[in-house]
Amino acid sequence: MTSAPRIPRAGRIIAADWGEVRIGVALSDETQLLASPLTTLVRRPGKRFPMQRFLDLVATHHPVGIVVGLPLTGEGDEGDSAIAARELGDAMARRTGLPLYLQDERMSSARALGAIREQGGSTRGRREEVDALAAAILLQQFLDRRRNE
Repeated sequence: MTSAPRIPRAGRIIAADWGEVRIGVALSDETQLLASPLTTLVRRPGKRFPMQRFLDLVATHHPVGIVVGLPLTGEGDEGDSAIAARELGDAMARRTGLPLYLQDERMSSARALGAIREQGGSTRGRREEVDALAAAILLQQFLDRRRNE
């Protein structure tokens, strides 16, 4: 995985939770204490990742780094999804010039679903909100781990 120390310790960080159809996006605050869901980017069938929309988000929010979820298998191995997420992260870093960190994202979507259910909410018809929340959970894990290092 790419080294986290390359990402500055002040300024916003943008995160992407990779999915074949939907990519959840989250953003940290300037102090890197809290992560919040931002949006969900949707890839149309047969189309590539909506990079221009991501670049617009970067231009609007001026992050200092990118965290991309790496969907490892239960055993910690990289399958096709992890390879695709790694390629996406590399493309994001190349296009933005920002440092990249690949974060193990096993269970981020399950945690997002659990958080919504815990609060008595329904996930029915809320896929995009769940994906953005999963990205926020992924980013919060990165921020918490990094702060405790």
